[in-house]
This record gives sequence, structure tokens and C-alpha cells, in this order.
Amino acid sequence: MILITGGTGFIGNHLIRHLSAEGRAIKLLIRPSKQSPKLPKGLPLEVAVTSLSDPKGLRAALKDVDVIYHLASAENLGRKAQLTKVDIQGTEALARAAAQANIKRFIYLSHLGAERASAYPLLKAKAIAEHHIKSSGIPYTIFRSAVAYGENDHFTNGLAFLLKISPYFVMLPEHGMSLMQPIWVEDLATILTWSLDMPETANETIELGGPEYISFRQMCEMIIEKLRIKRSFVNVKPVILNYFTEVLEILFPNFPTSVFWLDYIATNRTTNLDGLPTKFNLLPARMGQRLGYLENKKYRVNVMRMILQRKRTITRWD
Repeated sequence: MILITGGTGFIGNHLIRHLSAEGRAIKLLIRPSKQSPKLPKGLPLEVAVTSLSDPKGLRAALKDVDVIYHLASAENLGRKAQLTKVDIQGTEALARAAAQANIKRFIYLSHLGAERASAYPLLKAKAIAEHHIKSSGIPYTIFRSAVAYGENDHFTNGLAFLLKISPYFVMLPEHGMSLMQPIWVEDLATILTWSLDMPETANETIELGGPEYISFRQMCEMIIEKLRIKRSFVNVKPVILNYFTEVLEILFPNFPTSVFWLDYIATNRTTNLDGLPTKFNLLPARMGQRLGYLENKKYRVNVMRMILQRKRTITRWD
């Protein structure tokens, strides 16, 4: 059986569909919450309700489990994210419980640029979490992924929201020249699934990215074209954009941005372009061909909804 943390989120939902299509038995680890989790519909799933900080609950959740996909993260909570509690201590606790349960494989989704000495809190937290997994003695596979995009994602949908409601100009840090290598979520879920049957990926840290390097400005231009709007770009210092983002998060807790966005775009986040074709024999999708989900959305309606509903609704780990 496969245990998935963060399975109710964007990437988790796609991964569950891929694993379920292969007939894999799946158990979701859901943290206790007053709100009902958004579980995938029409799929046979088991559910274990426990916190990552509950050793007894984790031991019970790991009964009959052979493989763990650890996708859970607090990053989408922005400035309120408890990276130490969830991403670091939570991963350490899960790895410890997995070692005690003799889990055969621990698959962890990290980020490109994860580094323990990083100046960016999210990337530092991911690297420390990686260290706990490697130190546990469990056979592991760590995937350092570029930002994933697709319908209902946080990144491109949040960016489209900002571009749509902006007053004809958009602030870009450092002219938006930092490079990204966005990966389509279906390609990412495919690789995560295939890795189960690829022994050569055991005890490896593998970097994943799409088939092209795209600057943040180019990404904005792609989305603007899909939205059929016109916007001008204004260069600002990163510290100003960081301050502006934090103010928006304070005023509107449901605002679809995060201070961790600046971690993604502060510097180049890329890896080898031929990684997926060479290692996995998969030709990844180009971003410009997969952004149709951004069309015909009522972004301005969402502005009023956000203003009226000032309580953050994100209760998932991922």
C-alpha cells in the first residue's frame, strides 16, 4: 500500500489519479481539521487522520504501508507558514516512523535550489527535510522539482489573477530576467509514478524541469496573451515587491500570492533540459501549449469574494 501526504492538494490529486489508474492501493494522510478535506472523487482510497507531530498516529497510519509519497508542505500559507513545524520537524517525524515501520521506499518532493545554506527560508527548509530523509536509513528518492503548473495550480493561476486585476502595469523584480523551467503537472505526476518501478532511482536526488528555460517576464507575457489583455512592466527592487506582497497578505489573507513566490523568482531555478527525455524517456510538454485552463475565468469576481471572505481557507499541507 502507498501512503501519500499532501494528497488533497494540486500535485497530490494528479499523483493519486496516476497511481489509481495503475491499480495501486492508496492511503491518504490527512491532518485533523474542522473543515472537510477535498478528497478526490470516484477513487478507492483509505484515509488516516493524524498530525505529523503525533508519533502514535503516524505508526498507526503506516500499518500495511510499503511506500510513502511525502508531498506535504506549509509553503502555500505564505507568511503564516510554519516551515519548521511542518516541513522540517514533520518530515523528520515521518521519516523516523517510516524507519521503524520498515518502509521500503520514501519518495519526497522537494524544490530546485534546495540548499541548507540558502538565504531563502523555503529552500533551506526543503534541504533540511532532505537531510532527515537521507539520515533515516530508508531507501529514498528525492525529486527536486521546478515549479509545477496546470489547472488549479497556485502559481500560474495566482499570477494570472494579479495580471488581470492590475491597473495596466505589473511590477517585476530585476526586470523579470530570472530563469525558470516550469514542468507540467501531468509530466511530474508521471515521473513520480514511474519511479516506483525504476530501481535505479533508489537513493538518488533527481532534478526535474520542463523542456525550456523561461524568464519570469516571458511567463507573464505568455499569460497576458492567454488572457487577451495588455499590460506594461515596471522594474522594482525585490525588497519593494517583498514588502508589497506582505502587505497584501496581511490585508487579504486569501490573496493568491505568497512571499515564497519571491524565492522562486529571485534567481535562476533550472536544471538540465534533457533530464526527462534521457532518464525517463519522456518528452515534457511546453508551457505555451498547456495554458488553456487560464482562459475564461472570472478573475474580477474572485476579487470581491476575496475581499468579503478575509479568512484564509487553505487548510492543506501542500
